Amino acid sequence: MKIDVRQKDEIIILDVQGRFVANAAKDIFGKSMDQVIADGWKKVLLDLTAVEWIDSRGIGELVTTLRMAKKFGVSVKLLRVGDRVKHVLSISQILPLLDIFETEEEAIEALRTSTVSDDDQMLT
Repeated sequence: MKIDVRQKDEIIILDVQGRFVANAAKDIFGKSMDQVIADGWKKVLLDLTAVEWIDSRGIGELVTTLRMAKKFGVSVKLLRVGDRVKHVLSISQILPLLDIFETEEEAIEALRTSTVSDDDQMLT
């Protein structure tokens, strides 16, 4: 797993690449999100275009991170979740809890107008 970080106005974008699995999920993704939250970002876009696979530990880290983000008032949206990853999230019944967008423009617009109370009502 590799994560590139970029900024668009008040939004931080994490471009996640590779396999969202086991230790990589916690060591790379978890630490990246911890840093984003610690730095005070309130609007985060996770671009999952290049994520090839997610396993149960990856799902666990994603849910844990989303809960933590919500606790700190951070709004998180997902971008371009691939079919294989979407299928795994669907089977694990996580998919309906996520805000997923197909274009970066739509996701950014949603983040610009969102508040945390609008997001992830079931991730409490």
